[in-house]
Amino acid sequence: MTKKMSVGLASLLFLIPIASAQLPQPRKIQPPFRWVNPFSEGKYPGVKHATFRSLSMDVDVGYCIYLPPGYEELQNEDRRYPVVYYLHGGRPGNETKSVALSTFVDEAIRAGKVSPAIYVFVNGGQVSHYNYPEKKSMGEDVFIKELIPHVDKIYRTIAHRAGRAVEGFSQGGRGTTRIMFKHPHLFCSAAPGGAGHATEKLVSQNDGRESDALKFAPGYNTYDLARKYAENQKPPLRILIFVGTKGFNYENNLEYMDFLKTLGIPFERLIVPDAPHSAKIIYAKAGLEIMKFHAHNFAAAAKRE
Repeated sequence: MTKKMSVGLASLLFLIPIASAQLPQPRKIQPPFRWVNPFSEGKYPGVKHATFRSLSMDVDVGYCIYLPPGYEELQNEDRRYPVVYYLHGGRPGNETKSVALSTFVDEAIRAGKVSPAIYVFVNGGQVSHYNYPEKKSMGEDVFIKELIPHVDKIYRTIAHRAGRAVEGFSQGGRGTTRIMFKHPHLFCSAAPGGAGHATEKLVSQNDGRESDALKFAPGYNTYDLARKYAENQKPPLRILIFVGTKGFNYENNLEYMDFLKTLGIPFERLIVPDAPHSAKIIYAKAGLEIMKFHAHNFAAAAKRE
């Protein structure tokens, strides 16, 4: 091969992408945790951002709240509404993370497919939906002991178990599962979705340790709390577990459902075909079924009351 040809081939090599050599991708920088986050008012119909003062932590805490059509109308001034508390995925917490799901709720209510309800989008704290004193972030306590009483005081809610539901996805699905089994007296309806039960099982088996950096109180996980609830299932929970078949938590959700069966805890399942680990895609495909689940439970609980 002549020198001229060698130079030509060497030049061409610079034009051919080398598939096996991947350039390092910049690490996604997580925004700093805030209890109150920016929100674009008017972006989502019926949704506004508000805050309350957490007395336990001495900080303001943000939340987003969806008020259904007719809530502000004079003829409904005495009407009270059931509430669904939605626990976002991911860490750290941010009350605006899942608020886009309100568009599906608003469309269903306006179309008359489900009865009107209030939806509250929760900030889960620095370690989403966990109490974590080491970081001075009491995500569960702020939700249960402070946000719920605040919402019941400020808005026209059905302020007891018959008018209250909890739902969440991914980290929020983990939080929903823990909270529903720990506080069944607060909710008549619970829908955990896409929860990372494999991690919760690890926490259960390792004396509360999720990783070298995170250790929770022993028994504070979806496995041990289910075992404790199974001993005395009162008040009874109506549970819907939902997950997409393409989600990375699909298999461990099936395993967790089998686990609940061994404990004799009843539940319904919603398996969404070809849905990845995405609350938005699952809601686009099957969100109406989740909304109807809560609406049915609200109606049934109201009759019992």
